[in-house]
Formats: sequence, C-alpha cells, structure tokens
Amino acid sequence: MELEIRLFATFREAVGQKTITRTFEAPVTVGAVLKSLEAEFPDLEGEILDEDGLQPQLNVLKNGREISYLDGLEEGLEEGDRLSVFPPVAGG
Repeated sequence: MELEIRLFATFREAVGQKTITRTFEAPVTVGAVLKSLEAEFPDLEGEILDEDGLQPQLNVLKNGREISYLDGLEEGLEEGDRLSVFPPVAGG
C-alpha cells in the first residue's frame, strides 16, 4: 500500500524534501513506518523513536489526528493515509 509522509523543520532537512511517498506491505503500523524512516535516512536515526517509543515532544499525525489520541505507534494504516511528523519546536 502507498502512504504519504510529510516531514517538517529539521526532519525535512534530514530527508531533503517535505513530502515522500513510500510503499508498505499491509498490515502496517505507524511505529513500523517511523522505524523504516529512521532506517532509510541516517540523519533521522534516534530522532523519532527511542527505546520507550516516540521521542518526547514529537507530534505525529495520521490524516490530521494526533496518534496519541488513536492507538499511538500501534495505530494501523491503510492505503492513501498521510502521516505528518513534527519535531519539537522552540521559539520565543
């Protein structure tokens, strides 16, 4: 199945583009997709996931809904879903 993955700020810089499309074999979870991103792009390794799950302060949305309000990293994905990954943001 084909998924659209949108990356923001430093994650976009690490990947070199804002949006990528990847194909996964169903069934697939949010966690598996994020793990595959870290494996594909060395600059992302350890930036999205840690030994406890999702890095603190990170926001991941499935079709515009925060995954923490769904099934988290175990949330299933379907053909055409869109994941958006936002790193922590600081500013003043």
